[in-house]
Amino acid sequence: MKKLIAGVILLGLLGACSNKKAKIDPFASITQEVDSIRHKADSIHLDELPEDPQPIQADESFDDFIYNFASDDVLQRQRVKFPLPYYNGDKKANIEERNWKHDNLFTKQHYYTLLFDKEEDMDLVGDTSLTSVQVEWIFVKTRMMKKYYFERIKGAWILEAINLRPIERDENEDFVEFFGRFAVDSLFQSRRIREPLIFVTCDPDDDFSILETTLDRDQWFAFKPELPSERLSNINYGQRNDDNSTTKILALKGIGNGFSNILYFRRKAGGWELYKFEDTSI
Repeated sequence: MKKLIAGVILLGLLGACSNKKAKIDPFASITQEVDSIRHKADSIHLDELPEDPQPIQADESFDDFIYNFASDDVLQRQRVKFPLPYYNGDKKANIEERNWKHDNLFTKQHYYTLLFDKEEDMDLVGDTSLTSVQVEWIFVKTRMMKKYYFERIKGAWILEAINLRPIERDENEDFVEFFGRFAVDSLFQSRRIREPLIFVTCDPDDDFSILETTLDRDQWFAFKPELPSERLSNINYGQRNDDNSTTKILALKGIGNGFSNILYFRRKAGGWELYKFEDTSI
């Protein structure tokens, strides 16, 4: 796994060096600031510093931690670094603990979503060696992205900053714009589905086997899940989400209900299409 991640990072660096028109990451400055927090001397006197949060069992896996963080108000306040830097575009404010309101993130929904460019990136889910993760809200209609920056410090996950920024438009049909229409417009949806559509599901005759078959358009509309239309969640474990990627994977993961759907998209002739649908719900 570490070799795979290192390889992905190396390819990304090589690609960036060879691309003369490489985009500037709008989140780069805040990412650098968050990364430097642990290396800066705190101006508060040492005897005034609060005790370091003690790691709990849920800290082993970020997915376990984030559910506990969003569900438990006491734990959440313990794991936010106050005053918390909050960036709205280029404007910075600090949220004091007395002004903090509990954030449920996506735990009040039936499922949350994850975005990947490649299937192998999905292996990062559950990686216990991670030390930096961002939780994201992608607001489809307003084209805004809200990022929560988490760092694992002395074994405990800590929220160190929040950043709200507009999503830049691309000269091609970007995925957010496409999916916003795909989720609500059935006519548009029918035109953007490969036929036959690859369909992967559990074998009804063998609970331990996976069945691969195909669906026509009418069958898709019978089997398809309810798609999120207002906003998408994402947990960035370190995977790349490149605007220029020709493939996108949208995973819909249930919260304590066994629901699991994955939609595979690819860009053809400048436009996105759904070419594979996976339903392995329990």
